[in-house]
Amino acid sequence: MTASPPPVPSLPDPTVVAETLTTLMQNAAAAVRTTMVQAATPQTLPYDPTTLAKAMIDFNASVMMRPATLFEAQAKNWNDWTALWRTMGERAMGQETAPVAAPARGDRRFSDPAWSEEPVYDYLKQAYLLAARQLQAFVAAAPVDEETRAQVDFASRQMMNALAPTNFAQTNPQVARRMVESGGLSLMTGVSNLLEDIGKGQGLVSRRAPNDFELGVNVAATPGAVVFRNDLMELIQYAPATDKVYRRPLLFVPPLVNKYYLFDLTPKASYLKWLVDQGHTVFVISWANPDESHADNGLDAYVKDGVIAALDAVQKATGEPDVDLVSYCLGGTLSAMTLAYLAATDSADRVASATLIATLVDFGDMGEWSVFTGEADMRAFDRYLDERGYVEAHDLTRLFSTVRANDLIWSSVVNHYLLGDEARASDLLWWFDDGSRIPARMLKEYGAQVLRGNRLREKGGVSIDGVRLDLGAIRTPVMIVALKDDHVAAWKNTYAGRRFFGGPTRFLLGGSGHNAGMINPPAANKHGYWVNDAAPDEADAWLADAEQKAGSWWPEWQGWLDAAAADEKVKARKVGSGKLKAGEAAPGSYVRVRH
Repeated sequence: MTASPPPVPSLPDPTVVAETLTTLMQNAAAAVRTTMVQAATPQTLPYDPTTLAKAMIDFNASVMMRPATLFEAQAKNWNDWTALWRTMGERAMGQETAPVAAPARGDRRFSDPAWSEEPVYDYLKQAYLLAARQLQAFVAAAPVDEETRAQVDFASRQMMNALAPTNFAQTNPQVARRMVESGGLSLMTGVSNLLEDIGKGQGLVSRRAPNDFELGVNVAATPGAVVFRNDLMELIQYAPATDKVYRRPLLFVPPLVNKYYLFDLTPKASYLKWLVDQGHTVFVISWANPDESHADNGLDAYVKDGVIAALDAVQKATGEPDVDLVSYCLGGTLSAMTLAYLAATDSADRVASATLIATLVDFGDMGEWSVFTGEADMRAFDRYLDERGYVEAHDLTRLFSTVRANDLIWSSVVNHYLLGDEARASDLLWWFDDGSRIPARMLKEYGAQVLRGNRLREKGGVSIDGVRLDLGAIRTPVMIVALKDDHVAAWKNTYAGRRFFGGPTRFLLGGSGHNAGMINPPAANKHGYWVNDAAPDEADAWLADAEQKAGSWWPEWQGWLDAAAADEKVKARKVGSGKLKAGEAAPGSYVRVRH
């Protein structure tokens, strides 16, 4: 029986084609204008573009001086390729074969069935994965210093991510199908999307669907009001959701990168709303989105005019002498500094418990982030900061996107530029694109003293307003929450930080990554977490004996807080009922500032 030919795709509507072409030409004109303006006004780069090139030269020179290393790698690689060719031949003869190279867990690039079912696409997939694996292994074993290795590893992974067959129309089966089905309209739309992003002048891969969310309506919508404001931050107090609340109010300190409402996304995923529902009187800092006038705000300002000013305001608003302090990422590092400052100034009792989520205090092993902290790059970054007075939000977004290029860059390239799709509505990605600047002085001091100098872990290594900090003097009970797949604050490094605190600490490990692992509401029942009351020196030993539990870590953490709070409950506090009156409705003004 002769197989019937594949159906002939219908041609697209001529009206739609004309409209798409019109939009494409308009976007092309905007892209040309933007490109000409950018070429006429070159910008100072926040990094040294020669750093990776120099690393590659040093790497190649070291390898060529030791040819045995290269020969050993070539011999092993030949065996791997022979195995791949053999299995492809066996498959062509109808035999079942196991893959020589398979995607790593969580690699969604090859999820289309054609990558496994079609022999040509299967070979392309395995050949690419095999080459990437071999290159990574070669860099890991090369006879070079660790700084050069880290730089070359980063550069080689960026190259291999870019060269994935999923990123090209000719070698992506999903793109090929879409082109046929749409009569080529999908590719026209994708090119138009590309030109539109170029025309905006803020880099490629914009997150589209800008009208799906609105601050105060379906994101950052937990009821409350601004009760305090200074030049650096607004303090928001949320309305109670229970008749009784914990006596101690809770102050949440977010990071400076991006805006606070990562923790108040859509109501079903809002961590801050969940805290209110548990019976906490919740306050959150909403940092100002800096401009040139904030250039001279440094570590002193963010600790004293930020966290400590917020503590003062919470005390006035509630009349309570102490708080539970909860913080995340860089907000956690600032909170650790604040705890040390309070301990050194006989004010430690102002914080009854502290929770540091995805927070580093020891920056001795920064992993791939060390690529961005070389001396040449830091000099270039200082020049960039001196010119502006702050770091641009979209430059920070690009940095974080580069570290997770497959998820945050190349998947969008495929969806927007090759398939011609619009972005799905995602509160998390919408927030990610709503970036925030950071002042020049803050970044310079943080970079020199904390990142490169790694002085926070040293007694007196960092000073705030002339007061030398000592993490060992902190006696406040501390809960350290890490996230297993965190690419920003690696969980093992976070675990190592517990030894620097002088008081009781507990460690909890949540599943998933830096953002998704944090925003993990119990109703979703996802990711899981690990607990272990022991405190061995090595993180691996802690995990080996840890108990894995299902669902969100939030209730487990709340249980720890309950034990510290005992049964102290008071009548729910209305916003503005204390010495600080309710001002502008949440989410306030600072979070709405975009540059």
